[in-house]
Amino acid sequence: MSWISRKLFLYNVTIGLYVLDWWERYLFNSIVLILLWLFCYSTAKSMWQAFDK
Repeated sequence: MSWISRKLFLYNVTIGLYVLDWWERYLFNSIVLILLWLFCYSTAKSMWQAFDK
């Protein structure tokens, strides 16, 4: 196993995604990535506004 596949396996086992079907895993990961992107975007936007003044 490579380092990346070990980390993916650890992620799947820790979160409990190994019991889901492939489409449920895809849906869960998509939602997590969208929420992460929104969090990073809003944080960056507020930081830009704070340092713009």
